[in-house]
Parts: sequence; structure tokens; C-alpha cells
Amino acid sequence: MKLSTAVKPISYLKAHASELIRDITETRQTLIVTHNGEAKVVVQDIRSYEKMQEALALLKIINFSKQNIKRGNYKTMDETFASLGKRIAKLKNEKV
Repeated sequence: MKLSTAVKPISYLKAHASELIRDITETRQTLIVTHNGEAKVVVQDIRSYEKMQEALALLKIINFSKQNIKRGNYKTMDETFASLGKRIAKLKNEKV
């Protein structure tokens, strides 16, 4: 993304809103809107926003997992499968 084309003043946004929305949706590029010469807002299409939110959620999950591993709060693969096997067996017995 070239910042020279991605930065527009708020007056440009007001005058060309429909065109900008169409372009942002088609190109998936982010627009930085300035107010009084200072960057204030980022405009992006909804799909890009959703992908970014999903990526952030995944990073949070990874970070949470790393913290649990550091604290020793985890099970080995063998322990996990043994626990799952017991749960499955219990569920099968309850259904009978």
C-alpha cells in the first residue's frame, strides 16, 4: 500500500464518499483519513476488517496457550487422548 495514495483529508472523504467506498471494496486497500493534517481514522472494507479481527483472535489464543505452557498448565498428548477416551466411554455407557 502506498501511503501517498492511501491518505486523504476528511474533506475529500466527504466529497467522494461513494467513489471511495466502491474503490476500497474493490481493491481491499485501506484509506487513512486526516483531519487538520493529522491522521485520525482508518477506513477499510468489511472483509478485510473481519480477516484482521480473526487474525487478532488467533494471535490472542496462541499467546494464551504460550502463557499456559510457561505456567505448566497443560496436558501431554497422551494425557489428553486418555482423558478423551474416558469421556467417550462414559458417554457410550450413558446412552445404553
